[in-house]
Amino acid sequence: MPTQPWILRHKFASLVLIATVAGASWYAYPKLFPVPSVTSYVVANAATSTIVVSVTGIGQVSASNQLALSPQASGQIIYIGVKDGQTVARGALIAEIDPTDAQKKVRDAQASLKSAQLSLAKLQQPATALTLAQTQDALANAKSSLTTTYAGSTADLTNTFQDLPSIITGLQDIDFGSETNKSQWNIDWYENNAAKYDTRAQSLRDTAYGTYGTAKAAYDATFTDYKNTDLSGTDATTTEHLLTEVYETAQTANNAVKATNALIQFYADQLNTNNLTVPAIATTQIASLASYASKLSSHSSSLFSDTSAIQSDKQTITEKTYALQELEAGANVLDVQSSQLAIQNAQNALQDAKENLANYYVYAPFDGTVGLSVTPYQQVGSGTTVATLVTHDQLAQITLNEVDAATVKVGDRATLTFDALPDLTIAGEVASIAPVGTVSQGVVSYVVKISFATQDARIKPGMSVSTQINTQVKTDALAIPGSAVHTSANGGSYVLAFDPPLVASSTAAANKGITSTLAPQQIPVTVGINNTTMTEITSGITAGQQVVIRSITSAATTATKSAAVTATSRTGGGGFGGAGAAGAAGAAGSARAIGL
Repeated sequence: MPTQPWILRHKFASLVLIATVAGASWYAYPKLFPVPSVTSYVVANAATSTIVVSVTGIGQVSASNQLALSPQASGQIIYIGVKDGQTVARGALIAEIDPTDAQKKVRDAQASLKSAQLSLAKLQQPATALTLAQTQDALANAKSSLTTTYAGSTADLTNTFQDLPSIITGLQDIDFGSETNKSQWNIDWYENNAAKYDTRAQSLRDTAYGTYGTAKAAYDATFTDYKNTDLSGTDATTTEHLLTEVYETAQTANNAVKATNALIQFYADQLNTNNLTVPAIATTQIASLASYASKLSSHSSSLFSDTSAIQSDKQTITEKTYALQELEAGANVLDVQSSQLAIQNAQNALQDAKENLANYYVYAPFDGTVGLSVTPYQQVGSGTTVATLVTHDQLAQITLNEVDAATVKVGDRATLTFDALPDLTIAGEVASIAPVGTVSQGVVSYVVKISFATQDARIKPGMSVSTQINTQVKTDALAIPGSAVHTSANGGSYVLAFDPPLVASSTAAANKGITSTLAPQQIPVTVGINNTTMTEITSGITAGQQVVIRSITSAATTATKSAAVTATSRTGGGGFGGAGAAGAAGAAGSARAIGL
């Protein structure tokens, strides 16, 4: 009887082996045969739109038909517009709180807005012929001033070299002459005689000797450069270099003069201290050194002033050149955007000021009968009941959390729907907001009452009501989908955009994503208000500009599918008891069940 193949004799082990090979193939194939990634982009165009920001709340139709009217501001009541028990119409002025401070803020905000608008208009206004001519003249004058400064520098260099050779020679004679003693240098003689009284004389002598050597070496190098330079035709760079070199040489020479003077003066001081007569030669040399120091100081000052004046003139030329270029080029794009942002901020501040001013007036939110609770000149606060308004009209009473309540104000428009009347939708208006919240299990909530714009007999007290309150409405806002706005590492906002824009073959293709080999650009933007779908952009991009909503990368999906197909084909062959991919998976499951 022929021996059976190993596979048939070990069916279970064979199935486990097949499952292991299939799993390894599934895992390894994408790594061994990677599929190039393909990125598609879903895009949208920035466009002007109306953005509505709203909050929602639920509650019930109120069983009470009276409403306590409270101001949103504190102060003194200066006017009451109704009498107690009077019937008033919706919008009637009940009371006015002194609005002086709020009016000032509106006035200041209006002035700030006007100033921002004027700044933008001035920025965008083309340069006049007079302004252009004045700027050109300023540049020409700066260049002329530099030419004059160079001429003055040349004269100062010449004047310095009229004195510098004689000063160096005179200093050499004083240091190394033998007028004091035929057998030694003057500085040695001064040292020896002063050292009889104070040993510091040696240090002073060595300093005088060393500084003279330094000054002489600097002078020789500078004098060579000076002789080899034609100051009448030299370029600006050479002139500036020579100015610096001569200035430093004059300073070095002055240090040497001061060192020699210090030695001789020290010698004279020792004689005076010991009531001895100072030789005439010492007095003469001290006078000569003083003259040298004065001349060197004067020349150094002139040369330093020349260098500073040249740098100042060159800086002025640079500034005037930039000013002329900017004038000719027109307003800078970033400056314009900054001014536009300033206008937007000023408009927001004005709107806030106007809304604050409105808080000083209490109006009837609906028709009704007034019951007054205050008198003229009484001080009231935001929680004070000014009057009670009784009406036959219906009210909705909803509850908002503290975050949403902070965004709602009296007069905000609302839309109401009713669970019991699914086909009914009516408009309303926020009539009051509870000044004090209630706390339940650590959560703070505020009761908001909403008046109905229209009455419907089907609405009964106690019915459930859902309300959407519009807290912000911005018309003609530049808007893009909220998913297109990203936050950078520094907390700023940006969008991804293509330039030029991507083009899709059809709307359906655009919704699935447009393939691009180029990466989108990152553009910083400033955002305004936003709701759950749209975000306002106040600066950074313009209407019609294309932004990326999301990107789709297909590499991982493609690779996974390829691996799956390969694994199936490799494990699905016949000859093993019909064990395909499903059989391998079942075998693997069996193996796990018995602990293999």
